[in-house]
Amino acid sequence: MTIAPPAATPATGSADEAPSMALAPLLLPPELRLSVEQFALVCEANPEAVLELMADGQLITMTPTGGEAGRRNTRLLARLQVWADSQRGWVVFDSSTGFRLPDGSVLSPDAAVVRQERWQPLTPEHRRGFPPLCPDLVIELASASDTGPRGAEALRRKMAAYQANGAQLGWLLFPEQRAVEIWRAGAYASALVAMQRIESAAVLEGGELLPGLRLELAELWEG
Repeated sequence: MTIAPPAATPATGSADEAPSMALAPLLLPPELRLSVEQFALVCEANPEAVLELMADGQLITMTPTGGEAGRRNTRLLARLQVWADSQRGWVVFDSSTGFRLPDGSVLSPDAAVVRQERWQPLTPEHRRGFPPLCPDLVIELASASDTGPRGAEALRRKMAAYQANGAQLGWLLFPEQRAVEIWRAGAYASALVAMQRIESAAVLEGGELLPGLRLELAELWEG
């Protein structure tokens, strides 16, 4: 992984006198392991980077999403926020939010929902940083490719991690296939692969866990 350090500003002289050689990017060895505190410093020093931290301290770099994925995610968040405003008692987070999970990882789902009663007790410091909790609902949008951090297998590992850390419900969306995988609380502990996959999915509902939440998927599939 490559993270570019902050650009240096010449102390004196005009722009024409600036060194012609750009600063070399900072190369991080794959065996490097970071604490959550060190990870926070790396994120602060590299605000343009999209990073996650695995439970073993491994740093994962996420590439920016493409236009279609960005449109889908924006529409998804808008629908979640409308629901949260109507129901009250819920807080919605976008993909830029990193949650510090009980296993020590810091993961950023494409969308997340947390009960207000779990968010409210957090200190201002915890709210400004990586909230130390696992969302009640996590949603991930898979890319068309099965490789990379947004590929199906990588996202399934994340879904398993969310469940192991206390998420009550997970929705893994496959726009290219118009399919959904539903991950429920406790399912992963009972089997190596335990989830419900729905082909040609048209609607997702929150049920008793998230009353009133209903997502019409046609508009998400269309981007």
